[in-house]
Amino acid sequence: MNTRVKRLVLPLGGAIAATSMIGATMVASANAATAPSKKVVSMTTGSSAQKVVDFWTNKGSAALKGAVQFKGTQQVAGKVKLGGGTAAPSGKAGVVAPIGQEKVTPTKVKNVNLPKTIGKVFFTVGDQEYWCSASSVQSKYHNLVATAGHCVFDEGVQNGALDNWVFIPGYYQGKAPWGIYVGKAAYTHYDFAVYEDYDSDYAFVTVYNGIAYAGEKEVNKKTFDAWQGYKYGKDVEITKDEYTKLVDQYGKDAPVFTKDNTSAKVVPWTTPNAALATKEVTQDEYNKAPNNASNVNYQQAPQLTKTDIVDEATYTAYTGPGYKKIVDSSYTITHYYLAYKVESSTTTKFYKTIYVIEYYKDAGRLGDNVGGQGFTWNQKVGQPVYAFGYPAGAHPDGDTPFTGVTPKWCYGKTFAAKPAAAFKAEAQIGLKCSMTAGSSGAPWILKYSSTKRLGYISGVTSLIGDADANGRIDFSTSPYFDSETYSIYKSAANLWSGKIVTADGDLVSKA
Repeated sequence: MNTRVKRLVLPLGGAIAATSMIGATMVASANAATAPSKKVVSMTTGSSAQKVVDFWTNKGSAALKGAVQFKGTQQVAGKVKLGGGTAAPSGKAGVVAPIGQEKVTPTKVKNVNLPKTIGKVFFTVGDQEYWCSASSVQSKYHNLVATAGHCVFDEGVQNGALDNWVFIPGYYQGKAPWGIYVGKAAYTHYDFAVYEDYDSDYAFVTVYNGIAYAGEKEVNKKTFDAWQGYKYGKDVEITKDEYTKLVDQYGKDAPVFTKDNTSAKVVPWTTPNAALATKEVTQDEYNKAPNNASNVNYQQAPQLTKTDIVDEATYTAYTGPGYKKIVDSSYTITHYYLAYKVESSTTTKFYKTIYVIEYYKDAGRLGDNVGGQGFTWNQKVGQPVYAFGYPAGAHPDGDTPFTGVTPKWCYGKTFAAKPAAAFKAEAQIGLKCSMTAGSSGAPWILKYSSTKRLGYISGVTSLIGDADANGRIDFSTSPYFDSETYSIYKSAANLWSGKIVTADGDLVSKA
């Protein structure tokens, strides 16, 4: 397929029309004779990366747990015939070995062991948090993530990249066992980024070293004010001597303050200059109290007794100390009060404000922590692959068998997928698979070894659909990884990212 010719007939804009497929991940079409036009966008700088982490961590795990599976609104009624696409090699097949493994031999085991490399990418669109599926993949600096293009790029945002983008390998119920990896730069085919051509619906994202939670520590006000991460102030009571010492040391800048606390103590009725106070009591408590005894603390206050006539609803709902009674078909509540004497006193308490920051530690490079799948291109269509993703969306019939909490997998032989005009997809490959929305970006792994948990990524989930129109998702598609795909992958796979936090949990750069 000649992508140069294809661009000439593409519309320059417009929404994606409805089809029988639901957006899930991207695909690439390649031409071995010419270098592809790639789209590269900067996602975050080192100084803004921690702000992205803070977006997801300042709410505890609420933001991560509140994210929903990313999907398009595209769906077509009726049957979709499988096959008929033009996916085919554009040159000689090639492979890049997984991290730490020069060769992977497929193994047949009873249970499929999930790869450590897979996880979720989280991002925001407007005010809503979303996720897709993704995997760590081999690269020179062990810092690359493979996912669907529509899980990374959106021409509607400022620089073309989705906001607050992070990858969390092994994500489970708000936990990040190997850290959070912030996207630095994203690579995809120009045709997808600009024309939404799903034959190139893939993306390769370089990520900074991971950030892992390292605890909290008390800091001075200057450090607190400069800290860009999560922080809070807390007031604690101190002695007068401690208060005085801090004032002597810091003057008006001392992080201290005082509070006057007024308390009232019940005293005998005959106490001179004591103030009169009253309180409502039950009828029984009122009747037991003396009505004029100078040597006791409490006395009846008949002048405050009153009876209210209320409606039935108020009468039924009332649970206070007042006496409830129905009199001549009227609903009444009688309130009784006791009088007593109190003496008030004021004491001064002393407080200081302590400043606490939550800091992170450098978790190291992604590939060093979870490994990275190999990469392959120009493979023959019809080979068996595993697809690993985090589905959660409902089937068209409304059934929701997946939660998105744990990854699922599909296995089968690929086939040439039928063209989907609404997505400008003419050369995708398909796989029989029941994974629903949320599986976008799921890696398709060729020659997967369940013992080594490694293989070669040969595609990523781009679209899903219901081939027999029975209300159940039953197939997924991927871009066909050809020579152009490899060229874009190679561009991303040789770029360094670096750290975003120092050994003491501060930013490497605050520029």
